[in-house]
Amino acid sequence: MPYFSTKVPDDYNKAERLDKFIASLPNGMNRSKLKSGVTEILINGKKSKLSSKVNANDLIDIEWEDNIPENIEPENIPLDIIYEDENVTVINKEQGMVTHPACGNWNGTLVNALLYHWGREAVKQIKEGSQQKILEFRRPGIVHRLDKETSGIIITAKNRETEEFLSEQFRKKTLRKEYILIVKGRPPQVAGDIRTYIIRDPKDRKRFKAVDDTSQGKYARTIYHCIASYGNYTLVRVRLKTGRTHQIRVHMKYLGCPIVGDPVYNKVDPIFPNATLMLHSKLLEIMIPGEDKARTFIAKTPQRFIDLQKKLRSMYNKKEF
Repeated sequence: MPYFSTKVPDDYNKAERLDKFIASLPNGMNRSKLKSGVTEILINGKKSKLSSKVNANDLIDIEWEDNIPENIEPENIPLDIIYEDENVTVINKEQGMVTHPACGNWNGTLVNALLYHWGREAVKQIKEGSQQKILEFRRPGIVHRLDKETSGIIITAKNRETEEFLSEQFRKKTLRKEYILIVKGRPPQVAGDIRTYIIRDPKDRKRFKAVDDTSQGKYARTIYHCIASYGNYTLVRVRLKTGRTHQIRVHMKYLGCPIVGDPVYNKVDPIFPNATLMLHSKLLEIMIPGEDKARTFIAKTPQRFIDLQKKLRSMYNKKEF
C-alpha cells in the first residue's frame, strides 16, 4: 500500500489544514486524491483527519489506496454464522479472510460474502465527498474488524440504524470482547493489566510498537490471564479495553511473549515452523437492537488451536493456573 511521509519545517507558522498543506508540497497529493484514497493519517504517531491543523516539526504519515474499483460485488462465499436476525449477522470469521475491501484485497472479503448472503446488489463506490462517507460505501455493515489472520467473532449490521447502535457500544467500550491465544514464553504474571501507548514503528511501517511516552500514539489497554502452560508455551485469555490496530499482538510482544505463528511480531518457531497466527476472537458480549439485556456470543475453538495444543500436551506436562 503506498504511503507518504514528511516533516513540517521548523519555521512553519501557518494555521493550515493538513490536506491543504500536503497539496502545497512539490511531491504532495491533491485534495481530491486524498479524500478518495486515504486509509490512514498519522500526525506524530496519532490518528488524525484531513481537517487537522499542522504545526511546525509535526511528523506526518499518510497511507492511501490506488485503483479503487467502481463497485464492491456480492460473492458466493460460505460463512460460519453464529446468529442472525433482521438487524445483525454474527459470524465466526475464518482465518485468512479480510474483513472489508481495501488495497490488494478488493474481493473475497467478508463484505463481499455478506452482500451475497443478504441478497444485496453491488455497492457503487464514491470517490468524492467526506472521507467518512467514502469509507461507509466501502464497508457496508462493518462496525469492527479483525486482522486477516485472526479468526473469530465479528458482528455486522444489516441497516444503518443498527450500525450506529453497535458502533456506539464500541466507541463507549460498553461491550466485552475476549480472545484466546498461544504465546511463546511465559508472561511475568499469571494475570496482568497492560497499559501503554501504541505507535507506528518508525523502522517498519507494517508494524506497531508499544511505548510508555504519552506524547505519542494512542492509549491501549489489554487485560490478560494465563490459562495453562506447556513448557515454554502459554495459553492465554485476553480481554480488550481499547481497540487499537494489532493491539494484542503488540502487547504480547511488549511482554516478551509473542504469539505463535505471528509473521510480523515473532520469528518462525523452530518447533512449530508451519504454525499460523494463534489468535482467536472467542467471545463477544453486546446489546443488540430490540433486547433489554446483552447477548453473549461464543465462537468455537478453531482446529489449529486444538491440533497445536494436542502436540504441546504430547511434548510437555500441562500446568493449569
